[in-house]
Amino acid sequence: MKSFVIRTSLPKFVVQIYIKRVLNKLFTNNLTVIFMNKTDLVAKIAEGAGMSKVDAKKALEATLDAITAAVKKDEKVALVGFGTFSVTKRDARKGINPATKKAITIPAKKVVKFKAGSELTF
Repeated sequence: MKSFVIRTSLPKFVVQIYIKRVLNKLFTNNLTVIFMNKTDLVAKIAEGAGMSKVDAKKALEATLDAITAAVKKDEKVALVGFGTFSVTKRDARKGINPATKKAITIPAKKVVKFKAGSELTF
């Protein structure tokens, strides 16, 4: 069984219904879609490591803070087998304002890129 993590501002049940409908049209067999948020991840960490949820939450937040701090310094974070977080520069480009249909210049910016490792490749 394959599972996916999806982040959106829509209510969870709306996304679940939509995705299940789309996936059932794409695949003839039934596909189970599992959604995981931060609370679910903390519970999985606590269960897997045999620690309390409070300690698991602290560990997760410390990990995310360390990754965030490194990426903000333009450092690459490589977790062997899991994946690599890196920063890339996106050049300035031309775009169109959808409300006014006028041409605009989208400024250059740095974005975080994640490349999945061998254990996440399906």
